[in-house]
Amino acid sequence: MMKQSEKMSVATWIDLMSGETWNLMKIGYQLKQVRERLAKGLVDKGILRTEKRNFLLFDMATHPVADGGAKEEIRRRVRNILTQRTVVLNGSQFLPESLEFRYMRSIAMVCAAYAANVLENALASLGHEARERAFAQTDDLLADYSQWPFGKKATQNGIGANLPQLINEEVNSGKDKELQLEVVAACLSVFTRLDSLL
Repeated sequence: MMKQSEKMSVATWIDLMSGETWNLMKIGYQLKQVRERLAKGLVDKGILRTEKRNFLLFDMATHPVADGGAKEEIRRRVRNILTQRTVVLNGSQFLPESLEFRYMRSIAMVCAAYAANVLENALASLGHEARERAFAQTDDLLADYSQWPFGKKATQNGIGANLPQLINEEVNSGKDKELQLEVVAACLSVFTRLDSLL
């Protein structure tokens, strides 16, 4: 499919595959029922559950959180990355020690939450100044990890001072996965431009 069509940017591929384009010539690129498939995957993992709700005349399937522990663990991880001087991600049921690219995955999750305007929900327990520093740290993370190769600099505020070393160790241990990390950087670069797109 990629070799048969013209070269397109990552942002264009995201638009095509998500169904956010109106180009009828490219309709074949769309992934079918993306939201339903993602919800089913989260239900299968026990993070969400399926309920039927009545909205006016229609019965609709909704997917509320099944276990608040997963949600709280994610909030803790987000606050850890955005507020601690030394970031340590303890192993858990949802982020085992054996998982590849644990820190990079967590940074990508924080950046995705920021781009989707839901990061503030995870930072609601912080004071105003701490929340502002966390948002500034997120801006720094987006700037540093939205380009390949990653070139994270030490932050002026001292938050996450060990992140560059941890990410560097993950990249060095996964040398055969550099292309995948380059795609992650390209997706994060799309996040940096989302405000201008909306």
